[in-house]
Amino acid sequence: MAKADAGVTAVVLGALVGAVLALTGAGGGIFAVPLLILVLGLPVNQAAPVALLAVGFGAAVGALLGLRDGTVRYRAAGWVAAMGLLVAPAGLWLGQRLPHTPLAVGFAAVLLLSSLRQWRGGCRGPSPAVALMPCVLNPAVGRLRWTLPCARALAITGALAGALSGLLGVGGGFVIVPALRRCSDLPMASIVATSMAVIALVSAGAVGSALWWGVLRLDVGLPFAAGAAIGVLLGRRLLKRLAGPSLQKAFAVAGALAAAALLYATLGH
Repeated sequence: MAKADAGVTAVVLGALVGAVLALTGAGGGIFAVPLLILVLGLPVNQAAPVALLAVGFGAAVGALLGLRDGTVRYRAAGWVAAMGLLVAPAGLWLGQRLPHTPLAVGFAAVLLLSSLRQWRGGCRGPSPAVALMPCVLNPAVGRLRWTLPCARALAITGALAGALSGLLGVGGGFVIVPALRRCSDLPMASIVATSMAVIALVSAGAVGSALWWGVLRLDVGLPFAAGAAIGVLLGRRLLKRLAGPSLQKAFAVAGALAAAALLYATLGH
C-alpha cells in the first residue's frame, strides 16, 4: 500500500474507532488493534502503541467536551487513571517482548470477552440496587461519597485498565465502563465522559513510554489519531439517537466477528 493511500486509510479507520469511542465510552481500542493488524498489516506490538495514541487523542477530545458539559467526574477519573498509569508502562514493556502469535490470540480472547459483556449489557435489566454499590452520589452536593470500598473498587478498575492498555493497546474503556456501571449510580452520560477522561490520561502515559522507547509508528499513528478525533466529534452528534441496548448488541456482534477474523489471520496460515 502506497504511503498516501495508507495515510487516507488510517484516517478513515481512526474515524471509525473514534465514533465507537464516543458512542460507548469503550470499545475504541478493542476495534483499533484488529483494524491496524488486518487492514494495515501491523504486528500487535506495533499496532498497540498506535491504537493507544489514537484512542487517547480521541478520548481527550471527548473528555474536554465532557468537562465543558459538566459530565466528567474528574476526581474519580483522576484516581482511576493514577492507578492505571502505575501499571501501563509495565504492560507496554511486556507487550514489546512477547511474540506476535500469543499476543494476537490473547487480544482475540479479550475481544470475545468484551463482546460477550456488551451483549449481556444490552440484554440486562435494571442496574443493581444503589444500596449495594460502593460508589454512590451524595445528592446534597452532587459528588461521589468517597469511602474505602469505593476507592478500592476504582483502584482495581484502574490497575486492570492500565495493564491491558499497555499490553494490548486497548485503552481500557471496556473495563472502565462496565465497572462504573456496576459499582456506581452515575448516569450513563457521566460514565462515558469519565471513562474517556481515564482513557486519555492512561493512554498519554503509555504513549509517552512508547515514544521514549522508540516503538511508536508516528507515520501511521498521527493520521490514525486525527481520524479518531474526527470520529469522536461525529459520534457525539449521534449519541442521543443511537445509544441504547441495540447499539451495545451491534457492537458485541462486530467485536466477535473482528475476533474471529483476527484468529483466522493469525492461526489460519
